[in-house]
Amino acid sequence: MTAVLRYLGDPNRAFWLTRSVARSVGVNLSEAMYREDLCAADYAAMVTRCRMCAHAGACEQWLAENGAGAAEVPGHCANAGVLNALIRQPKPARA
Repeated sequence: MTAVLRYLGDPNRAFWLTRSVARSVGVNLSEAMYREDLCAADYAAMVTRCRMCAHAGACEQWLAENGAGAAEVPGHCANAGVLNALIRQPKPARA
């Protein structure tokens, strides 16, 4: 059996990139966890996927251009599927 070692990037950078990309499309990850649309294990997996992704620089560039608001997460994002699905989750009405 051959072991495959994979470089994991900086966890702080991945954490903030994940949150920032989510925020740019109107997804609040803390709120999604509160609503149980996202569990802690899935959130941790998102940060880990970001740490393994080779496109962190592209995400930073995308955030520089789209940080104020975007319709969906770019396809190169390792978490595009999860985040784009969270965009479509119905939001509770505010009282």
